[in-house]
Amino acid sequence: MKRRDLIKLLEHNGWWLKREGGNHDIYTNGQDCEPISRQTEIKEVVAQKIIKRRSLK
Repeated sequence: MKRRDLIKLLEHNGWWLKREGGNHDIYTNGQDCEPISRQTEIKEVVAQKIIKRRSLK
């Protein structure tokens, strides 16, 4: 999955960029944080786990 597609999905569900880390960007919804790798391609398994864990639609 493309990184920008995962970020669009997060932002569509109310998440925003909290800070930029060394190898990851940290997104939050005000209660939870989710690190997103800076690689342009995120492995499909990892992306699906993030989507499932955060109940993204």
